[in-house]
Amino acid sequence: MFPTPRCLAAKAPGFFKKSTGELSRLARIALNAEAISTPTKPYPLLDFSDPAATASCKTMADRAVGGFSTAQLDFIPATATDPAHTRFHGTISTKLPNNWRVERTGYAAFRNRDRGFWLLGRLYWDADPYAYLALRVKSDGRRYMVNLQTESVVETDIHQHRLYTRHHRVYQPPPLGEGDEGRYGALSDIPPAETIISTATTTGSSGSGWETILLPFHSFVRTNYGMIVEPQQSLIKQKIKSIGIGLIDRVEGPYDLRIHRIWATNGMSEEEVEEERSICGENALGVDEGVRTLWGSKRDAHGKEGSHTQRKEEEEIGKRKKGLEGLKGEWEQ
Repeated sequence: MFPTPRCLAAKAPGFFKKSTGELSRLARIALNAEAISTPTKPYPLLDFSDPAATASCKTMADRAVGGFSTAQLDFIPATATDPAHTRFHGTISTKLPNNWRVERTGYAAFRNRDRGFWLLGRLYWDADPYAYLALRVKSDGRRYMVNLQTESVVETDIHQHRLYTRHHRVYQPPPLGEGDEGRYGALSDIPPAETIISTATTTGSSGSGWETILLPFHSFVRTNYGMIVEPQQSLIKQKIKSIGIGLIDRVEGPYDLRIHRIWATNGMSEEEVEEERSICGENALGVDEGVRTLWGSKRDAHGKEGSHTQRKEEEEIGKRKKGLEGLKGEWEQ
């Protein structure tokens, strides 16, 4: 990948900026007492509306072993119809190089670079209080994978999850080679039925194409060099080193994935809904019930509100002050 002038101009944050950013984030957590309650606000991880986020990522492809696939990552400024975002694009080729050691090609990916250090050591993302990894994307329907790497005993371990979107295409996967049965066995190639849209429906859709995908952290699968390994271990959410997206469907041809931002969340909050609707249109997610009631309501299995007393309790929860003032009020009761 050859950097464009825009990418060269947008530098990744340095040590001082990383330290001040992390200190300010921890200060907000302490002031709002988020450590003793379930957070309702999103935790930004990669915001590609900022050119620096694109500059802080790197691309990978089979060209590193002599293959012919390409991978590019470009910052796209905001337009009347799209927010500022990054574009992950290129071509996939399964052509083998003149190297008998290379038996398989046809992949491309990107991820953020090492986050470096701050005042208290190595810098990680701590997503422990959050249930979902959220991605706002515009997909061409190919079989992308979301990759998370954490601090672990086996450094090359990666936790993966399929990026199913509303624009999945159904195609005949290439035949598996010898020894491939276990490589993708637990990560199904077949998207869920509710995500499949016919070509006619997709072509005639009036939506923007943007959508927000919520991936449960507990659903990520531990892999090593593309193979699912046992025993499966839970993702260490406190020490996330890198986030990336890869394409390993080995279907020759161009690909194009747009990413607006990636964040950790416990569901869509009221504050996020306005942006969600303005960008995603008819594909926008609604407010998550857990966020709306601060996980304090008592609802039945159908999501209906309970008795008058329960509704009153919910209203009292919503009126409670946050942060130190809220704690002080509890102590004085």
